Amino acid sequence: MKNPFLIGERVYLRPLDEADLDRCLGWINDPEVISTLGRRFPMSATLEREWLTGQYKSEKALSLAIVVKDGDQHIGNCGFNDIDYANRKAVFGILIGEKDQWGKGYGPEAARLIVDYGFNQLNLHRISLTVYSNNPRAIRAYEKVGFVHEGTLRESYFRDGRYYDTLVMAIVDRDWNNDQP
Repeated sequence: MKNPFLIGERVYLRPLDEADLDRCLGWINDPEVISTLGRRFPMSATLEREWLTGQYKSEKALSLAIVVKDGDQHIGNCGFNDIDYANRKAVFGILIGEKDQWGKGYGPEAARLIVDYGFNQLNLHRISLTVYSNNPRAIRAYEKVGFVHEGTLRESYFRDGRYYDTLVMAIVDRDWNNDQP
């Protein structure tokens, strides 16, 4: 393991670094990977580098690499955006960029690690996310972690010639802590 921050059973989370930029750039410019993320424009290496630098200058965001322990393979990223310490809330996001690793349960494991960190180390009360209705695999993964559907923004996302709903999901600390062993 290289520079582990949060360690799970099959994955660990570590800070992103310069060596990850090309891999992340490939993911964020892959139409299949971003089809459920809402991203529409290509990302340049310069912009990706600026984004990464900005993440570590701000205490309102936390971005981490998801690494499979077996083989030490970086397969995606996850983190918090819009961390609001006064109201004890943040917005969660995750991307599994290595398509051959989709459906193996690494996303929910990584999400559990960072959600637990959010509640038990950052003292967050609420962690929310949005997900598009054309991404049922992600919705199931979020439900496995304990996120609850709170609302629907009807037909708010346009992709491939049609509109999809945006689902708002969240988990609060009392539900997380009551569900943990």
